Amino acid sequence: MVRWLTSSLQRKLSVVVAASMIVPLLALGLFAFLFSSRITEEKTKLSGMDTLKQVEANLRYMLQDAENLSIFLIGERDIQQYLSRNEDHERDRIDILGRMTNLAASKKYIANIAIYPGRFDAALSTATWYEADGASIYNPPAPSGESDKRWTGVYPVRNYAGIQNVITLIRPIRSIHDYRLIGWLAISLDEKVISKGWPALGLGRGEGRLELIGSSGEILSSMDKPRLGQHVSDLEPGLMLRIQKGRSGTAIYGEKKHKRTVLYYPEELTGWTLVGTVPYEQYRSENSYILILTAIAVAMSALISGGLIWFTVRRITRPLLLLTRHLSRIDPKRPLPLFQSVSNDEIGRLGESYNLLGEHIQLLKEEVIRGEARKKEADLRVLQAQINPHFLYNTLSSVHWIALMSNESRIADMVEGLSDFLRISLNNGQDYCPVAQEIAHIRHYVRVQSIRFPDQFVLHYIVDPALEQQMMLKLLLQPLVENAMLHGIQPTGGGGTITIMIQKDARDERMNILVLDDGAGMAADKLGQLRANLIAGAEGSNALRSGGQLQEKSFGSSLSDGGYGLRNVNERLLLHYGADSLLDVHSSEGGGTRISFSIPILEDMP
Repeated sequence: MVRWLTSSLQRKLSVVVAASMIVPLLALGLFAFLFSSRITEEKTKLSGMDTLKQVEANLRYMLQDAENLSIFLIGERDIQQYLSRNEDHERDRIDILGRMTNLAASKKYIANIAIYPGRFDAALSTATWYEADGASIYNPPAPSGESDKRWTGVYPVRNYAGIQNVITLIRPIRSIHDYRLIGWLAISLDEKVISKGWPALGLGRGEGRLELIGSSGEILSSMDKPRLGQHVSDLEPGLMLRIQKGRSGTAIYGEKKHKRTVLYYPEELTGWTLVGTVPYEQYRSENSYILILTAIAVAMSALISGGLIWFTVRRITRPLLLLTRHLSRIDPKRPLPLFQSVSNDEIGRLGESYNLLGEHIQLLKEEVIRGEARKKEADLRVLQAQINPHFLYNTLSSVHWIALMSNESRIADMVEGLSDFLRISLNNGQDYCPVAQEIAHIRHYVRVQSIRFPDQFVLHYIVDPALEQQMMLKLLLQPLVENAMLHGIQPTGGGGTITIMIQKDARDERMNILVLDDGAGMAADKLGQLRANLIAGAEGSNALRSGGQLQEKSFGSSLSDGGYGLRNVNERLLLHYGADSLLDVHSSEGGGTRISFSIPILEDMP
């Protein structure tokens, strides 16, 4: 590892700079995580205290409303008159009960309003509660003495809907004339209505618990209904010692998995206390989320820093690396790559010397290439001079007329077809010709070959009339037809059919060309070798176009079997039309051969 590190200047610089940046980044991430965790806990406490304040305001509204309603009822004139009598008056009782029922029905949190006369037994109640045996009762826990108002603890009652937990305000009713006790008033609040909206407040993101604890430590209302009526000290010993009566605040209670944050807030009218508990597991889950975010942020920062470090170090060391590669991988067949010098220091001057050397070598190579090109051009001119087209046409024309005069019609026909074939092949030196002329060229070729090989093959032409005047590279079809005749039809020993199809591609502006025969076909291994030779020839053409030298390769029997003609067509297609127009060869032994290619429809002559 150390050897690998010290063997590269780029690696050494990258490690040193990365360590100097990433280590402080990790320390900053750890500090951010600890600070965020502390903020999360404090935020939860503040949010919880706001929730307790909101609950206390709603609770105080209900308690204050019950207090005001009790003051209104004990001072109401009809109630005073009814309770001051020594016996029950049914008509007055029904009238008073009706008004009490309307008051109770107007407030959802009031479960019952009841009046107990002191002089006679005729209690008035807006609700019907039952004993376990089904007998109707009205009384809440019986008042003792003549003390002022008091709130009872929570207790269960049974009505027509089932069990109902209530908290009751009991206060004496005294005569407004002589202040003597004439009865009792009881207003019961429904515990279910009191705690109805607590879960929706989402204390501790829904994981916390909210309870109303009386002055004696009894649980008056809770989100966990089985805890109602029980003493906090019995369920959670020591919790009440951490709650300061008459004050609001927070405390920590429990250990390990049972560790919780306790939030408490006093209710001033009754001395009760609202207590909320938030499990520490919530902090752990939130801290895990913060840890993941922090880790992602640190990782992304480390990656970005690493990328910047790598980019900077690479910018520094890349000139040396490039120069080293240039010097160690010199290819005599290709030009020396240019060294981009962007500085004036020692490395820049060394790069400039390297570039001068490359330019000198390139000039020498170009001189050699130009000499070879001039030599080939001279050889071609000698060959053209040896075959004078006009002399050849005139000679063939003379042979044609001599054959006609001698009644040798087959010789005359063959000579005429050969003359037309050569005239189209030369085409006045033009590389492109119309599709119709290429088809005519094939017809002349077939005319000559049909005399040589009579009744051995039949040609079918399927040409789209709209394409007949479109220009195409000349002499593309004749090698394919020759290949089909000599290597497809003749080996069968009988006759065969060759089909030439030229159609327009419906998807784009191209023409599809197909040469199909029903001859001997090729075995799979021979077909694979032919395809490989075509690919090798195309790669050689690319090398020639890019300035290299295309060397002769031996393709064995494939060339002697027609592979050379196909490779020549394939190379011409690549040079003039690109890689999308290469030959596609399909064949099966005894099933004939199918050769196709596609060329663009040219609007203008190249």
